Amino acid sequence: MGAVQHLGLAKNDPVAGGFYTVREAARLLTIAQPAKITGWLQGHKGRGRGPIIQRQYEPIEGAQELGFLDLIEVRFVEHFRKQGVSLQALRKAAETAREEWQQRHPFATSSTKYLTDRIEIFSKTARDVHDNVLFNLVTKQYEMYVVLETVLAKGVEFDPASGLAREWRPKQAEFPDIALSPLVAYGQPAIMPFGVPTVAIYSTWKAENGNYAATSDWYEIDEKLVREAVEFELGLPD
Repeated sequence: MGAVQHLGLAKNDPVAGGFYTVREAARLLTIAQPAKITGWLQGHKGRGRGPIIQRQYEPIEGAQELGFLDLIEVRFVEHFRKQGVSLQALRKAAETAREEWQQRHPFATSSTKYLTDRIEIFSKTARDVHDNVLFNLVTKQYEMYVVLETVLAKGVEFDPASGLAREWRPKQAEFPDIALSPLVAYGQPAIMPFGVPTVAIYSTWKAENGNYAATSDWYEIDEKLVREAVEFELGLPD
C-alpha cells in the first residue's frame, strides 16, 4: 500500500479539522456564487451584520478558509436559504443556539439529538425577526421542516458523544465509497477506507490517458474504486 500510506489520518496536524478554500467549498456544495460563503463567514461590518458561522480557523491575510464543521454549517445555511429563510433569521438562530447549547457549531449537530431544541429556537427566532417563511416551516409546516432536517442528515455520520458531524458522504447512493472526514486527506473527498483523495485519482487517470487499470495499479486499489472517484470528480462543477 505504498502509494496510500502517506494519505492517512492527520490527527496531529494543525488543520486536522479539515481544510477548504471558499472556492473548494462552493464546488463541493454546488453553490454557484462563492462570495455568498465569504459573506456568511465574515459578515458585513459596514452594514452592521455579523457572520453566521463561527469559523474553525482565523483568517490568514484575508483568506477565508473553512474547516469541516464550517463546511457542514454552510451546507445547512444554503439548504434553508433555498427555502426562503432570511439570513437575519439564520444569523439570530445560530447566535441563540451557540449561547444556549454552549456549542460553536449548532448547524453541524445531529438532527436526532437537537431537532426539538432547534425547532424551538427557530420558532422563537422567527417571531423575533418576523420571518414568516421560517415561522411557517416550524409551525404550520412542521412535517416539511422535519423532512428538511432529515435530508440534511442524510449521508452524515455524527459523533454519538458530541453530536457533531464527523463524516459526510455527499452522494452516498451513487458513490458509496467516497466520504469527507476531517481526519483523512485534510477533509477532501477520498476513497474509504484507503484515504486516497478523489482528485489525486482523477489527476493520475488523466495523466494515464484515461487508463483505469494503470491508475488502479498506481494506488493499489480496485479498478471499481478508480471509476467511482473519476465519475465523482467529473460530476462536480468546474
